[in-house]
Amino acid sequence: MITCVIRYHIDPTKKEQFTQYARNWGEAIPRCGADLIGYFAPHEGSSTRAYGIYNIESLAAYEAYRARLAADPLGRENYEFAMAEKFILREDRTFLTLASAPHGPLVKF
Repeated sequence: MITCVIRYHIDPTKKEQFTQYARNWGEAIPRCGADLIGYFAPHEGSSTRAYGIYNIESLAAYEAYRARLAADPLGRENYEFAMAEKFILREDRTFLTLASAPHGPLVKF
């Protein structure tokens, strides 16, 4: 299992557009085969940094997933929405593997 972390640099005046973009991916990404952890918009601190995070089985599975996402009607619509609204200024993908497992139990204070 690998985790894809997408780091976005967004236009801070277009946070609502990014939020709609994130909601659309919330439907399309799971439908196309990835385990979506979530999309995260700026809240405190940086007003331009946002993230999308999901798990996928392998890089080969990622390639097949990307093809399904590009063919998905909502996926295509969301790509076009981002291009038209220009709220994403930069986007970087990093693929990671979990190094801290197994995790200890959560302690509540």
